[in-house]
Amino acid sequence: MCNKSGYKITVIGAGAVGSTIAYTLSNSAIASEIVLIDIIKGKAEGEAMDILQGTAFQEPINVMAGDYPDAEGSDIVIITSGVARKPGQTRIDLAQTNVNILKSITPQIVKYAPDAIYVLVSNPVDVLTYVFTKISGLPEHQIIGSGTALDTARLRSRLSEHFKVAQKNVHSHVFGEHGDSSFVPWSVANIAGVKLDAYQNSENTKRKGIAELNREEVVEYVHKSGGQIIANKGATNYAIAVSVCRLCRLILAPYESVTTVSTVLHGEYGIEDVAVSILTEIGPNGVTGRLELPLNEEEQAKLVNSANVLKEVIAKLDI
Repeated sequence: MCNKSGYKITVIGAGAVGSTIAYTLSNSAIASEIVLIDIIKGKAEGEAMDILQGTAFQEPINVMAGDYPDAEGSDIVIITSGVARKPGQTRIDLAQTNVNILKSITPQIVKYAPDAIYVLVSNPVDVLTYVFTKISGLPEHQIIGSGTALDTARLRSRLSEHFKVAQKNVHSHVFGEHGDSSFVPWSVANIAGVKLDAYQNSENTKRKGIAELNREEVVEYVHKSGGQIIANKGATNYAIAVSVCRLCRLILAPYESVTTVSTVLHGEYGIEDVAVSILTEIGPNGVTGRLELPLNEEEQAKLVNSANVLKEVIAKLDI
């Protein structure tokens, strides 16, 4: 893919997340063609028209609403279709509903875009990444769940704010499920190569009058901020769109990059047959490898617990 002059990205689902991803892509010079597909065709048409009319002062880009055959030749397919959790609905109920939607979509899109890299965004994203891996018939290296990419962005945003340093200097990750069992491996977190404890105790930090970092509060922020945003405005769409567009840029780059995404593990950290987020190499050939950071015993246990939480959900589903 890296030798092409233009890239085609198909977004399935024209709701708040899918349409915002398409809009963000249109402003990012990542793709030369964007196809938006939704079961409600008028919704996709309206979103595509609105996005296209805003591209007049940018590099040439084609934004269109379409159907599955229009996805042919896509370099990346982003799946955002699904329903949001409703009051009183259990996590299992939500998972089964969105699994059923994914099962209806999968054969239709894979038929026309068998060579694309697939990015799963719909929730519960780790469960759906696992299901898509099992039912699509595609090689696993073509399948990436957005996983904790957004959680990691939230973490870095919070640490940047606390330490008054640019986010690009914050090197810390969220591992595990995109959900309440995720965790931060603090033992390997650093700022500009300086371990977090050492940075906290540095003269530079003291000079700024920066208080001691409350790690439990930071983790709670990562876990709860999505729910707070939904309570305030009804959906989360901007940060996930930027996170997914960044993944697209990494996939289409002519070299591999390392980031936190969800893929089905095969023995990493002793975990088998479940999709969770760890450091993963991705690039123009999709997933090319995984990096096992030296987690301490407590962090290792948290990662295994997160994997087991997801396995319990998967075991109760009709796949």
